[in-house]
Parts: sequence; C-alpha cells; structure tokens
Amino acid sequence: MKDLETKGITKSAKKDTEFSLSAVPISHKTQGLWAAMVVLVGFTFFTPSMTAGGNLGIGLNFTNFFLAVICGNVFLGMYCGTLGYIGQKTGFSLDLLAQHSFGYKGSFLPSAIISFTQIGWFGVGVAMFAIPVSGLTNVPVWILIIITGFVMTMTAYFGIKALAILGSIAVPLIAILGIYSVSWGINEVGGFMNVFSENPVSPITLSAGIGIVVGSFVSGGTATPNFSRFSKTPKTAVIATVVAFFVGNSIMMVFGAVGGAVTGTADIFQILILQGLAIPAVITLGLNIWTTNNNALYTAGLGVSNITKMPMKPLVLLSGGVGTVLAIWLYYNFVSYLSLLSGMIPPVGAVLIIHYFTNKAQYTNKDYKAKAFNIGNIIAVLVGSLTGILLDWGVAPINALVVASVICLGFEMKGKGNAN
Repeated sequence: MKDLETKGITKSAKKDTEFSLSAVPISHKTQGLWAAMVVLVGFTFFTPSMTAGGNLGIGLNFTNFFLAVICGNVFLGMYCGTLGYIGQKTGFSLDLLAQHSFGYKGSFLPSAIISFTQIGWFGVGVAMFAIPVSGLTNVPVWILIIITGFVMTMTAYFGIKALAILGSIAVPLIAILGIYSVSWGINEVGGFMNVFSENPVSPITLSAGIGIVVGSFVSGGTATPNFSRFSKTPKTAVIATVVAFFVGNSIMMVFGAVGGAVTGTADIFQILILQGLAIPAVITLGLNIWTTNNNALYTAGLGVSNITKMPMKPLVLLSGGVGTVLAIWLYYNFVSYLSLLSGMIPPVGAVLIIHYFTNKAQYTNKDYKAKAFNIGNIIAVLVGSLTGILLDWGVAPINALVVASVICLGFEMKGKGNAN
C-alpha cells in the first residue's frame, strides 16, 4: 500500500512485533484454539455485559429473554466469525483491512472512531473497578485509578501473548463466580422457572432486548481481526470467535439476568455484594475488566498506529495514559457518547466484509496500491450510521449494518460494471 512502502515505515514495521503496520507473516500465525479462545472469551467476559443481562432479566419474561439472547448472539457470532475469518486469512488488523476498503487516507475515519471508542471504554473500565473498590476499602479513588490504569496499560503493552496469559486466569474465575451467583439466585426463588417474572414491572420489548444484546458487544466485535490474525488456521479463528461471541456473551447475559431478576438491580457489583460476595467480586470482576480493557487498549493502539504510521506499542502507552487521566470524567459523561459511536461501528464491519469477498485478489496482491479514498464505502458508513442513530424502529445496530451493506454492494457492483 502506498503509505506502507516508504523506507521509514518499512524500517519501523520490522521493529513492530505486533505487526500494526503490516500483515502477520505465516511464521507468526501460531495461536492455537485454546490461546485464541481465552483471548476472545476474555474480551467478551465483560462486566457491562453482565449488567446488560441484568437489565434483560428485569425487563423481559423467560421466553423473550432467551429469544433476545439467542437472536442477538447468533447475529454477533456470524458477524464476528466472518471478521475473524478475514483477519486470519489476510493477516491484517482491522485498520489495515480498512486501508483496502476505505482507502489509505479514508481508513483514518474507522480507525479514529474505533480508537476513540476503545480508549473511552478503557477509561470507563478503570473507573468501574476503582470506584466500588474505593467504597469498600476507603482508599482514595484517584490512587486506585492511577494504579489500575498503569497495570492494565502495561499488560496491553506486552501484546497478544500477555492477553492470552491473563485470559487463561480470568476466564475460569469469572465462570466459577458466575455459576455460584446463578445458583444462589435460583435457590432464592425456589427454581429456575421462578427467576423471571411473566409480567415484568418495567417491561422492555423483544426488539429492544435484541438491541441490548447486539449493542453490548458489536463495537468490540468489529475489532475481531486484530486478534484472529495470529490464529494458526481459519478454522481456529472462526471457532474461537463464535465461541466467544455466541457462547461467551450468552453466559454473561445469563449470569447478569438471574441476579438482576432476583434482586431487582442490574448493577453486577451490587448484585454480588447483596449475595455476600464482595471480596470475590472485587478480585474476579477486577480481572474481568482487566482482560477486556487490555483488548480495548490493544485495539486503540492499532487504530492510532494506522493514523500516525508509528509502531503500536508506544501508542498503547499514550492511549492508556489518556484513558487513565480521563477515567472519572469518562465514567460519568462518556457512556452516552459511546452509545452514539456504537451505532457508527457496525457499518464499518459490514463494509470490511463485503469489500473483502468482492475484491479478494486485492488482499493477496503484494503490488496492489490502495487509493487515497473509497468514497462509496465512506458514504455507506455515514448513511448506515445515521440510520442506526435516527431510525426509531427495529434493532438499531442491525438497521445500520443492513443499510450500509446495501449501499456498499451497490457501489461495488457499479465499480465492477464500469471496469468491464
């Protein structure tokens, strides 16, 4: 690609062990199924997903809860699994894929959107851990934020191997805590069939429930190529991704929903404290937030690397510093902005998928020169995003993705027609 062919960037890329500026070579695609799964499952085992499940448990009856979880996570599994496959086949990160589909300068748009979102989630996660721990220990919040932000940033700095090690520890612990919490909730009400109210006091619609499930991880899921590109085979990448985004996210929803339905609160920290699990909650949910925050910061570093053309690792430190300094502000003010940005991210994934399958030869041609801008795909993302944000019907992330897909396909077919 044009920008990647200069001597300076080639020299930097050689020193870039995370391959933020180039495809992962075959010799480095060594990640087996277990390592791939713990990285991605660690990503989806996310405290806010349990809180989202808590909201579903409070607002939906038994039938609609399972319909929402199954439909939403089938969508996530298919969407993220496809992106995982593309990442492994090409060896490209999300941002390098975007250079093909949006142009080498046009790719700055999705890189900026996703990096901004992930730095925001990192800051929210730091504060989400520090604030309740401060309440339990009386340690000043700012001290806990500095320590938490530093530790999480450093593990992201050490790259994909550190993520796999951390995930191997955190995933089993959160599974054990979640199973115990669910068992407690079921015993409290005398059986699983008594957990969900048939007529919830504050009901939500099935489409809104599906939207919560999809929205809980569609933004993070779009970054799947960043992690699947290290997998040994496409099969490994797809299985690991589907397990993470269908099975893993479904488990998180069940963990949160049972506690929410039984206690009447959606906040997973509060649920576990009510269950007498304050200390295990601090340890396990701390690790849980840590694994997801590492993946978020890793993704942010890759995005900023695409824009600046600098190796990823120094930018991970910069991104972690920004997220840590702004953690409290982000926690209280940024969630609404993140929700807005989440509506803009599914169209990015749709364009990446369609462009890859309609232009496969580009991705294996070492002499291919990306143009500066792919206007058609930029339009597809902008119109799809506006649809997801403004259309008050159906499931917003899916609406955004479908509209962007139709527009992208139209431009791709038109371009091939003109070429002929």
